[in-house]
Amino acid sequence: MKSDVEELSPTRIRLTIEVPFSELKPNLDKAYREVARQVRVPGFRPGHVPPRVIDARIGRAAVLEQAVNDAVPELYSKAVSEHDVVPLSQPEVEVTRLDDGKELAFTAEVDIRPSFDLPDLDALSVTVDNAEVNPDQVEEYLSALRERFASLRTVDRAAENGDFVSIDLAATVDGAAVEDAQTTGYSYEVGSGSLLDGLDEALAGMTAGETKTFAAELSGGSAAGKMADIQVTVNSVKVKDLPELNDEFAQSASEFDTIGELRASTRRQLEAVRQAGQAGQARQRAIDALIDQLDIPLPERIVSAEVEHRRHSLQDQLTRAGLTMQTYLESAGTTKAKIEEDFLADARRSVKAGFILDKIASEEAIKVTPEELSAYVTEQAYRMGVAPDQLARQLSENGQLPAVAADVLRGNALTWLAQHARVVDEAGRTVDVSASTSAAADAAADAEDGEPEDGEPEDGQPEDGASDDEAAEGAGSDDTGNGDQDS
Repeated sequence: MKSDVEELSPTRIRLTIEVPFSELKPNLDKAYREVARQVRVPGFRPGHVPPRVIDARIGRAAVLEQAVNDAVPELYSKAVSEHDVVPLSQPEVEVTRLDDGKELAFTAEVDIRPSFDLPDLDALSVTVDNAEVNPDQVEEYLSALRERFASLRTVDRAAENGDFVSIDLAATVDGAAVEDAQTTGYSYEVGSGSLLDGLDEALAGMTAGETKTFAAELSGGSAAGKMADIQVTVNSVKVKDLPELNDEFAQSASEFDTIGELRASTRRQLEAVRQAGQAGQARQRAIDALIDQLDIPLPERIVSAEVEHRRHSLQDQLTRAGLTMQTYLESAGTTKAKIEEDFLADARRSVKAGFILDKIASEEAIKVTPEELSAYVTEQAYRMGVAPDQLARQLSENGQLPAVAADVLRGNALTWLAQHARVVDEAGRTVDVSASTSAAADAAADAEDGEPEDGEPEDGQPEDGASDDEAAEGAGSDDTGNGDQDS
């Protein structure tokens, strides 16, 4: 076999492969055997029809086509290995010459991994947020915790903003009842604006047993978008009583005996969450710095595939939510053109990040252990609500385990990158990313041990939950460029 490679662009090549016909004999023999099993010729048992009879009855051209189709993938793989290229997609193959008994020649165009050099990664420097937690942030967390343990108390007065009312709602359109717009005993916080336009204004000043009618546009159900007459009846008015921040509250809401111990534990947990956030920020900001620093040619077909993947993902989410694209655009205050622009920019960064992380993994000999792969599958199975062995079996049967391993490998490369970069906080102090991760894990265990038990909210009171802005700030996901690329 003879092969040559031609660079069409920094990310695409054309392989030209020429093979003497003698090298195709195993493929021709195989093709004749397969055709012999498929045809029925009087006087011959299935599978024992001689080649000369097949040529006469079926035609040699059909056998040649099958032999070529069988030979090309193997010949292509040999050429790829010979020229040490890394394909990123399936090749576009064109047979340019097929001389029976003489020669087979074909070309294969394919996208390849671009060539580029990494900078000195040990010199990379990134800045992350400070991890300190001030007293106001501790009190904010405890205030949210108090909300979880609040109780509702009935009062004999008119409803005000912040009160919780139990109400019945009934909607009619042109005098006809809307069956899927009727409810009884619904718990609603006055002034929250979370249900119907005009409801808060109608409830203000109403007392238990009082009924009022107002007009509003229905946002869902069979009459969505239509103006309706809404009849609201107040069954009860209740106020929220928050527990005092004292030792008794600490004992009921946690494993601690005093409010001082609860405050100290809360501070430790919040600091650990922020430290975990620092580790996540270090990973993301390190790869972002390399993305901005390196000029890497990108295969447009791979980028286009990533954009298409994002389109399908968004459409699937909208379909599951029962929303149309137009509704989504209006609620998000954007346009389809802007979304496409963002898709393209994000796809290019994602593909570029993937190339960088793959190169880091290759140059630093980073590997994926079976334990890491198993842990990743288990985590994904937990998120999907399926058994880990079931997900592992599905991935194996669908041939997706190599792609999963590639994702884990890129994650390992990203962790390596963050650990080798110089990471400082806003105050200029060095941050040990490994230590941050360990501290966060320990504090997460402490938080789980001290987690208050969830009770049923009284009268359907909404469970607000403890809100921690600091945790949200550090919980961003890593964009590691896991596009549809072959590893």
